[in-house]
Amino acid sequence: MPPTLASLVHHSALKLTVRAGGGRLDVPVRWAHVSELADPVPYMEGGELLLITALKLDAEDPEAMRQYVRRLAKAGVVGLGFAVGVNYEEIPGALVDAAEEEGLPLLEVPRRTPFLAISKAVSAAIAADQYRAVTAGFAAQRELTRQALTEGPEGLLGALAAQVNGWAALYDASGAVVAAAPEWAGRRAARLTAEVERLRERPAPASAVVGSGAADRPLSDDRHDDRIELHSLGTGRHPRAALAVGTASAPGTAERYAVHAAIALLTLTTERSRPLYAAQQRIGAAVLRMLLAGEPDHARAVAGDLYGDLLDAPFRVIVAEAASASRPHADASARGAAGAADAPHARVEAADPFGGLVEAIESAAARAGEAVLAVPEGDRLMALVKDGGAAAAACARYATAREGARAEDGAGPGTGDEGEPVVGLSAPAGPIAAAAAYRQAQQALSVARRRGRFFVEHEQLAAGSVLPLLADDAVKAFADGLLRALHEHDATGRGDLVASLRAWLSRHGQWDAAAADLGVHRHTLRYRMRRVEEILGRSLDDPDVRMELWLALKTTSTD
Repeated sequence: MPPTLASLVHHSALKLTVRAGGGRLDVPVRWAHVSELADPVPYMEGGELLLITALKLDAEDPEAMRQYVRRLAKAGVVGLGFAVGVNYEEIPGALVDAAEEEGLPLLEVPRRTPFLAISKAVSAAIAADQYRAVTAGFAAQRELTRQALTEGPEGLLGALAAQVNGWAALYDASGAVVAAAPEWAGRRAARLTAEVERLRERPAPASAVVGSGAADRPLSDDRHDDRIELHSLGTGRHPRAALAVGTASAPGTAERYAVHAAIALLTLTTERSRPLYAAQQRIGAAVLRMLLAGEPDHARAVAGDLYGDLLDAPFRVIVAEAASASRPHADASARGAAGAADAPHARVEAADPFGGLVEAIESAAARAGEAVLAVPEGDRLMALVKDGGAAAAACARYATAREGARAEDGAGPGTGDEGEPVVGLSAPAGPIAAAAAYRQAQQALSVARRRGRFFVEHEQLAAGSVLPLLADDAVKAFADGLLRALHEHDATGRGDLVASLRAWLSRHGQWDAAAADLGVHRHTLRYRMRRVEEILGRSLDDPDVRMELWLALKTTSTD
């Protein structure tokens, strides 16, 4: 505790006597200052014990003393020490009355006690308090470190809450509560998601204070107005996590040491180092390479404890690509996955199109205790996520949210921000079928681009018609070229070959039914189909020709 007027009064060597304001002796003293000025207020900062002999004061004038004491109290002076036996044998009654009226503690300093002794006592007490705070802070650091090493973030939060006599909570990058201590603090922490999200928008390191801490209820009461400090965690431009510390009032020096130690330790636990990140990426790339090469046993051996759980249950393959990419990718080889291991540790930077997606799936996986494997591959991202798990759901939510945001702006994938990812998700698969799942994810990605979507699951491809998949300029050009000669013939008014062909194909080559649809004789229809064969130079008896003509008709009919 810092020195107070009460501790100075009880100091046996000072022999101070209280003459007024005895009810306010518990106020902390920041410093002891000597001034004989008639108005020392301009030189006060607040919290001082002012020592005087009344050399330049008319201490017997009641009005002058009332104004003098009132100015001191307004400036934050916590007490007045009056040396007797120098200019006055005793403290004048006018000053005693003024101090009592204002509630300012007035201490009588005997002649044998020099002001220097009081200043030294205050200074020594402040130094002792600071030493105790530093010592307690170092002890708190050791305890927090021990808890972080043995119990992880949960143990660290418990120790921090005890050190500050309050509560503490850890948030992930999405603003969700990862852990809280004590147990009841989880409800309080969950109400701060919006504040955590706002903190994340600021460059790290960032901090904010929420609430005043002024309340008559215990901290565990949900109605308590805590004083809550929010601190970002991480070394990148955007924080990877956040720490909340709730207390009844502003933390002291020792508590501040504990909070800063917790920030450092939690940053170490949430922010992977560059060498560790690169090593994990190499392992992940090696696992992907072996899976795609049809070596699941070797992949499982390399995955070990890091990714092994992911291969013990059905998983899904994610392939993501920046929306601005213009050319389709060829089938990825193991070399591409392995080479991605040296990608820079900058996924959360604005230049990384996959930072938000990776952050979403990794945060969800961490909260659910799932393993997730994500490897950049040039301008693509490959990932393995648990089937039906939190990471797969987070991937879908992320892409759907981005799609909704673009829809509100009246734009689609590939327009606007070039960093938006388009995502393809495979059907559930096991290690043996990893290569097939990868091809499925690629196909889903291709369809997402064709359909103007941000996210497509492979299981959705079998739903609906195949025709939307043909909405490609090359396919339309082929259809136009195939049917051009028939359209040119019809334009001369010599027959309706295109409509006749469509009716005949739709009736599976049944002459009577197709002729009835057209309102012509079946011999007329037979003549027209012979003309189609002559003009195109193809036989309608060939099923491939009939298929191509039907798809061409369906493709051009959607324009």
